Amino acid sequence: MKKRVIAWMMAVVLASASLTGCKGQEGGANTVAETEGQTTDRETSDTAGAGTETQEKKGAVQEGEDLPEHTKTEEKGTISVTYVKSPLNVPSIVEREQGIFAKRFEELGYGVSYSELTTGPEQTQALASGDIQFLYAVGATSVILAASNEADIKIISTYSRSPEAFKLFGKDDSIQSPEDLRGKKVAGPKGTILHELLVAYLASGDLTQEDIELVSMGIPDAQAALAGGSVDAALLAGPTAYNMEKDGFPVITDGTGLTDATIVVAASGAYIDRHPDEVKAFLEAQQQVLDSIQADEEAAAEATAKETGLTVEAVKEMVPMYDFDMTIRDSDIEAMKKTVVFMKDNGMIENDVDIESLIWKAE
Repeated sequence: MKKRVIAWMMAVVLASASLTGCKGQEGGANTVAETEGQTTDRETSDTAGAGTETQEKKGAVQEGEDLPEHTKTEEKGTISVTYVKSPLNVPSIVEREQGIFAKRFEELGYGVSYSELTTGPEQTQALASGDIQFLYAVGATSVILAASNEADIKIISTYSRSPEAFKLFGKDDSIQSPEDLRGKKVAGPKGTILHELLVAYLASGDLTQEDIELVSMGIPDAQAALAGGSVDAALLAGPTAYNMEKDGFPVITDGTGLTDATIVVAASGAYIDRHPDEVKAFLEAQQQVLDSIQADEEAAAEATAKETGLTVEAVKEMVPMYDFDMTIRDSDIEAMKKTVVFMKDNGMIENDVDIESLIWKAE
């Protein structure tokens, strides 16, 4: 217990001042997140066979429900992984359906559970507190923000690149340029790739975020606000963007030329230092997921359609927008370096971030 308390204290010290942790055990700390007007809901899951450890995670299986076989805790406890299916995260959907992480970690004596925290601030806070071990799809923008606030976070692989999938929609055809957004109300999630897209688009017309009214809300709420006419524009991605475009809402711009929309996989430096074998196993499983998708693209499309509510044809139409190669390329590093400069110039971060130091390299 003493070691766990010390580990928890270290996580709190390393976390951002904006990341608030509540007292708990390593790997199972309770968290309360109040970031940009959003409060994290907490749902409790008592994982079988984990001794006295109790994990509280959003999206976890509730007490009394039957646990899927591949989520049951093994002798070493449970490894928690984020499950983020938007914008169109085919690897996450295929992985969960096939239980690829569960099978790989079972070999090491672990169970696997999933957390449906989807916003960057929630994810990075949960990582800092120890609630989650792997952020399987987190925007590079969110990682940079956390690192700027001195959070203990490392990038272990790339998840995707998809600038075309991130879009700014208008309620009508009246917005044709950045200048047309002046004084307008725009809905979307702050501190994300979509937020970066918006600020970059405004900057292309010599405008700043101060020239508009940005209403911070998640993608579903932003979609509803635009459809209801309570905002002039909305930042949307994935199936939501696809459906809005099909419904006739005009696309003002997408991320092409404005953001590389780099999404990565991350873990805490402390966890990596203590569990290098588990990190390597995760990366092996991540590659196995990509191999499975390549081996049967039709099955992957069908699984994605079922999970997102899209048609198989719609999924196939959208997939070419995404590059899921997990290799951290030189171009990814350069893109993230540009994002650091962009975020600092636009007041999104205060401290510089050394991207090279954020990247974990297996020995």
